[in-house]
Amino acid sequence: MENYISLKLAVKLVFHAPTLEELLISFLLAGWVLFVSLFLTKKTYEMFVSRGCAHNIAVYYNRKIIHMLAGGLVAILVPFLYKSFIPIGIMVIFLAIGNYLPHRLNKLFYWYQVKENAYEVHFIIMWGLVMMVGFLINNIWVAIIPILFMSFGDGITGIVRNLLYGKRTKSWWGNLAMFAVCAPMAFAVFSYAGLISAALASIVEKFEFGLIDDNITIPLVSFISLLLFTGPLKIM
Repeated sequence: MENYISLKLAVKLVFHAPTLEELLISFLLAGWVLFVSLFLTKKTYEMFVSRGCAHNIAVYYNRKIIHMLAGGLVAILVPFLYKSFIPIGIMVIFLAIGNYLPHRLNKLFYWYQVKENAYEVHFIIMWGLVMMVGFLINNIWVAIIPILFMSFGDGITGIVRNLLYGKRTKSWWGNLAMFAVCAPMAFAVFSYAGLISAALASIVEKFEFGLIDDNITIPLVSFISLLLFTGPLKIM
């Protein structure tokens, strides 16, 4: 009964009406994400292609730029700007639909989307789900760190592999680069529990299971591990 009451209170606190300031911030952040996705990366695509990059390489670079400048940067700002999840949830729904429809209508944003998959939609949905749970359990950094793994860690992984192999592929060199990025920020927040989470995220990134890609496995595995080592189910 006490757990139910606590969950009910958490839901009430997290989903309370946002302030006007939060709504304005959301409008500005959504504008930033759209600027990065629809304008900035279109320019970087043209730059990459003009310098001799193949289409698929330019697209892959752009996906990682969006990971970091949109997903990662916004995630860092959330703990300092929001008390209500509602405006964040609205942004996530808007962006997820906006990225899914081009696939559905066969009108892709060619500079960062591909026919083969809609993994960028997975990224947005997982970003929102992990963030929502972080709000609900009143431990936002347990959500932020996995999202940063997915944004900056996986982002640098893709860039390293693209430089080495010129295509989307899996290589342990990329995973080592990911750990080098993830470990310091995870340790700064969660000490050795963070290091374990960073290691697990960097390993699981190497594997995909059909439609379950690393945009799902990275935040899921790292989020669960941080809950186990630092949250209510703490085992360390």
